[in-house]
Amino acid sequence: MSDDTGALRPETLAVHPPQPEISGSSPMSVPLYQGHIFSFDTADAMADAFHAPGTFLYNRFGNPTVRALEDAVARLEGGAAGLSYASGMGAINGVLLALLSAGGHVVAQRCLYGGTYAVLTDLAERWGVEVTYVSGTDPEEVRRALRPETRLLYLETIANPTTRVGDLPALIAVAAEAGVPSAVDNTFASPLLFRPIEHGADIVIHSATKYLAGHADVLGGIAVFKDAELYGRVRHHAVELGASTDPFAAWLTLRGLQTLPLRIERQCASALDLAGRLAAHPAVSAALHPALAGHPDEAVARRLLPKGGGGVISFDLAGGREAGRAFVGAVRVASLSPSLGDVKTLVMHPASTSHRQLDAAALEAAGIGPGTVRVSVGIEHVEDLWADLEQALEVAAKAV
Repeated sequence: MSDDTGALRPETLAVHPPQPEISGSSPMSVPLYQGHIFSFDTADAMADAFHAPGTFLYNRFGNPTVRALEDAVARLEGGAAGLSYASGMGAINGVLLALLSAGGHVVAQRCLYGGTYAVLTDLAERWGVEVTYVSGTDPEEVRRALRPETRLLYLETIANPTTRVGDLPALIAVAAEAGVPSAVDNTFASPLLFRPIEHGADIVIHSATKYLAGHADVLGGIAVFKDAELYGRVRHHAVELGASTDPFAAWLTLRGLQTLPLRIERQCASALDLAGRLAAHPAVSAALHPALAGHPDEAVARRLLPKGGGGVISFDLAGGREAGRAFVGAVRVASLSPSLGDVKTLVMHPASTSHRQLDAAALEAAGIGPGTVRVSVGIEHVEDLWADLEQALEVAAKAV
């Protein structure tokens, strides 16, 4: 709009407020661009914007605040570009739907987030996409699973909820030799503990809802790409999919990123401490944390996660399903909640919640028992957390 507003009436001026121009200083935080459309000076400039990822046109195509988040996470992960979505499942679906088609084939590790497992099952049933599940610990198993029609290797840095850690560099190398791209869900580790692209991965996926934002007030997801070509392929589909990030959610996630290093350090330390105490408790048959001595993948975790094993603990109660349900209902400092990576400690019973889609055989194959409990450790004082977990263990022991 022209600056010559002297002849305009109040009704028009109310609709066209002046845009502030800042000089001599700069904001200390990324500004929130909540508006969803942008105007242009010429018809040609607007027409070009439909094909230029760097130009802002309409929020489904991009937004300055969202772009700042995408660039920030891409830089943290060491990737060429990032692509933000409205949720973690939006990012998972966005990548899978962009790269897969009828008759394609995916190799995926057996123990996956329940939502990812559900999407792959749906693609198999409706689109005829074949999925081969592997343990995630044996590169030769991946090699045997690959086919000419394989389009993707899908892995998790720290498996949800079992905390198993596969030898990702070795698994990814096998896929790369065959020309198959790899995607790694790095939500449990965050780029502070592991950067999959440095180990050969082509795509890194995060539920930004979790550690990146960290305060239980954001729903978001993001995918980071090793190269611009793959980013372009997925972005083209993302624009049409429409699972776009709200600018305010992006702004909140950027705020959360600033304390990510401090939160991760505290959560890793407290989780390891609590895992050791849980492992020694008589009501617990097994406790798993990647940094805990005796973890099935201890050597691999020590090599890939030298800065810490993350903030999630998985443990099995000797009393089975009823003990697990009693435990999660008895916590008082911790919260019974379906997420993770929050500043507050969260607990859940995967067999009846996040992995309810799996039948008994699939649960067993994934390493999830009827009494498995997942604890996402927050930043509370570790002694307060242990007192809470200990009293819940006593309740669980009485439930069987």
